[in-house]
Amino acid sequence: MKHETREEQQPTTSQAETRAASHARLILAVVISAAFLDVVDFSVVQVALPSIQREFHESLASAQWIIGVYGLTLAGFLMVSGRAGDVYGQKRIFVVGIIGFALSSLTAGFAPSLLILIVSRGIQGVAAAMTTATALAILAATFPEGEERNKAFGVLVAVLSAGFAAGSILGGVLTAAFGWRSVMFVNVPIGALAAFLANRFISVKDGRAAGTRLDIPGAVTVTSGLVLLVYALTNAATVGFVKLETAAPLVLSVGVLAMFVAIERRSTSPLMPLSFVRRRTVFEANLLSILMTASAGGFLLLTVYLQGMLGYSPLTTGLAFLPPAAIFFFVGGWGASRLVNRLGMKKVLMISAGLVTLGSLLLVPISLEAGYFGILPGSVLWALGASIGFPALAMAGLEGTKPGEEGLASGLIQTSQRLGFPLGLAVLLTVASAFDPLLGLTGFRYAFIGATVLGAVALGLAILLGRVRVPDGVDEGASPGLEPVSDD
Repeated sequence: MKHETREEQQPTTSQAETRAASHARLILAVVISAAFLDVVDFSVVQVALPSIQREFHESLASAQWIIGVYGLTLAGFLMVSGRAGDVYGQKRIFVVGIIGFALSSLTAGFAPSLLILIVSRGIQGVAAAMTTATALAILAATFPEGEERNKAFGVLVAVLSAGFAAGSILGGVLTAAFGWRSVMFVNVPIGALAAFLANRFISVKDGRAAGTRLDIPGAVTVTSGLVLLVYALTNAATVGFVKLETAAPLVLSVGVLAMFVAIERRSTSPLMPLSFVRRRTVFEANLLSILMTASAGGFLLLTVYLQGMLGYSPLTTGLAFLPPAAIFFFVGGWGASRLVNRLGMKKVLMISAGLVTLGSLLLVPISLEAGYFGILPGSVLWALGASIGFPALAMAGLEGTKPGEEGLASGLIQTSQRLGFPLGLAVLLTVASAFDPLLGLTGFRYAFIGATVLGAVALGLAILLGRVRVPDGVDEGASPGLEPVSDD
């Protein structure tokens, strides 16, 4: 009788699968909430920036560092955060990142000076890098490679796409009703809840690369080199590449990153094994990610065009971008994963790059006479291509990874995306200024010609994209359209 009772108390296979599925959905919700904080915080602070500037009586150039330092530390620490998750455990790094983000938001809200606020924002960027780099790795470990993982990535992208628009609205409401400090305080309860749920439901596991050590010299050099590189590209967008404030950090970044490669060659436990980057599909996915995000620099130019030339208010400009935002939410979030599952990664990336190229080309004959409806077809086509391309690239960056490589792959593909935008913006503005120093319509047209060229190069790369290598023990039929090949 006791034996029968014991059997009755044991869950059936279907019950265990249901419980695992519910936990997977909860883990997805926790990962989304942490990533949502990063996205919303970026757009929220942009809206609150004028109020912060007025309170501290600082120049706009000084106040811009509130946004700039966040981008620098976030991009710089993605690689080391991803690898630290592989070594010490993704959950541990993820939870520490959420807690660090909440605490630095609290100190930013109470900041008595601009300096303290900027330092707090820098720490926020490091914490955001920890959560961002481990988020995709946690999803990769939670959802099996193929249809389930692609759907999870699609949901994540949909929510994050909505976060940019939601952040702008939320920032305006909070700043108007409670002051800019409330923009920082709102992160605290959300972060506390996300940290509690992550600690409760994400499985406790050692790092899947446990037994190795974190390459400290490699971590220091790659982080320093990436921070210098993003800083140089940010300066290039405003003063060009030939000025000392751009050239000096750019040369330094090249030297430091070269030192990083030399360290990795000799290291017995490298932060980023060079054999991993030499895999053809890894290299191509990251290069394609840089090219695709670089073309997004043209979208920022459209905001300048709408406000500076057509006289749109910030609110009207935001409303003008609702069609592309809706495409990112519905098509990118809910359609990209289905397209990848049905057509395969390579075809989706070819379609994406083709639409991005065509959209940029349609923006070349930009004119005051055509106004908003003159740029609408091009911006919609560009958004359609980018909305399916960006999530597909995130999937491609993690496809075929071996156990212990998820954090490395996640950190690398997201670093490529973070580098692509400032690089593209700097290049497009340099092209525009070369033909039109006053950045008028002629300059915009040449900038979109540059964006078209970037898209065309991305399309060529997508056509040549190698098939994903499937490691031993992975079902080769897991992802439609992706077949195993050897490392090149």
